Amino acid sequence: MTGSDLTPTTAGRRDPTTGTAGSAGTAGTVRTADGAGTTGPSMLGRVCLVTGAAGGMGAAIATSLARSGATVVLVARDRAGGEAVARAITTATGNTRVEVLIGDLSDQSAVRRLAAEFTAAHRELHVLVNNAGAHFRVRSVSADGIEMHLAVNHLAPFLLTNLLLGALQAGAPSRIVNIGSASMSDTRQVKITRTARPVVLDLDDLQSRHHFAPMEVYARSKLQLLMCGYAFARRLAGSGVTVNTVHPGLTATSVVDAIAAPALAPLLPLVKRLLLTAEEGARAAVHLATSPWLEKTTGRYFLRQVQARSPEFTYDTALQDQLFDTSARLVGLPTPVPHLTR
Repeated sequence: MTGSDLTPTTAGRRDPTTGTAGSAGTAGTVRTADGAGTTGPSMLGRVCLVTGAAGGMGAAIATSLARSGATVVLVARDRAGGEAVARAITTATGNTRVEVLIGDLSDQSAVRRLAAEFTAAHRELHVLVNNAGAHFRVRSVSADGIEMHLAVNHLAPFLLTNLLLGALQAGAPSRIVNIGSASMSDTRQVKITRTARPVVLDLDDLQSRHHFAPMEVYARSKLQLLMCGYAFARRLAGSGVTVNTVHPGLTATSVVDAIAAPALAPLLPLVKRLLLTAEEGARAAVHLATSPWLEKTTGRYFLRQVQARSPEFTYDTALQDQLFDTSARLVGLPTPVPHLTR
């Protein structure tokens, strides 16, 4: 299946979010369980993998991709939760091509196992959505001895992406969508003054052994995901695999529950009502995963559906490469990674 099979007619028009011209193609209409048609990019014949898919925004992303006709592979921590979401997606969309892989993404052996299970079942992967994320109020380490923010929010998607690159290249044109966070530009939880407090990248203390402030460490892990995404995009240039990062907007997910100070817990229900719903937050990721306008867009950062600038130092390619190589060593990959060039 070629990229033109997935694109609605866009010749001569420009994407309002990027200013780039669209390419010609065909629109798709997929029938949902209630018989209603959803018009948009058809993902029939495409395989999509979504991490953190057992609830919240991950489940919403997976549901939207299933509704467009894709085969959707959910990654969940426990089988009962993952299979319950799979059944709910099939009921909502009528799409029975919903699969479940189980793995604790903080455990590198589990990441390797689920990647092997995926490649045993699928030769090609067309969309990888690295959605899983977590926030921890107290410093703890994974089974591999890695600080948990670093393990879950950065190294897990970094390792999984590397392990699935063969399938992504076989499925090209294909897309990697990383769920980032605008907290990297301002780590303040209470914004009283106008002065932002951007996160600092300290390559000598990636494990946050010397200084652990939960929000800062969370934001740093998302910064690392973004910067390695930029490095992946450079190294995959011309391969047909694109890599982009998106901040979906402030969304009412379990991460919000974890980030909120205990004193604010009684107010959380009210606060979350003011945030985006999981379905609203999912739209930005689905846009990056499916929009025909973005087929060749790579190495970009989006605030919801609009291209934006990340902190200026994140564009330092030498720093990106240093972080990439350090990350590779932390997950047991050789440096330089043999299937990627700089």
